[in-house]
Amino acid sequence: MLEDALIERHQAHVETIAYLQKVRRPAIVLAASGMCAGGRIVNDLKAFLGDPRTDLLFVGYQAAGTPGRAIQRDGPQQGSVELDGARYPIRAGVHVVSGYSAHADQPTLVNCVRRMRVPPAEVRLVHGSPQAKAALQGRLQEACPQARVLIPA
Repeated sequence: MLEDALIERHQAHVETIAYLQKVRRPAIVLAASGMCAGGRIVNDLKAFLGDPRTDLLFVGYQAAGTPGRAIQRDGPQQGSVELDGARYPIRAGVHVVSGYSAHADQPTLVNCVRRMRVPPAEVRLVHGSPQAKAALQGRLQEACPQARVLIPA
């Protein structure tokens, strides 16, 4: 099952998209601060943006003039967005979680978790160099001893 899979190779990503389209189950697509202009997220958007069972969750800033911002702006009106020269309808639910930044420093990230009204049971660190993730893992574990702080392989 794909529930806890970390997809590292591009081909595995393409195969996962094909599988998800085949089984036609609802999907959640996370879009971080990348503007949706390149990388794997573009494949995800092309595959799932037109499916009303999909929810697209933006976590982070999307700059003006980028596909990410266009989706945020036009998605609620069932608009469309241009990706790689083709137009794609936006039928997925579009949600924005503001207040997070991919550029936050370690103290800000630790403070964010420490100040949550309901502390998380688990935190997964999936972005950054191995050394930075290990350092953040230690700081988070100190600040939130009740949470499991994981670095997926």
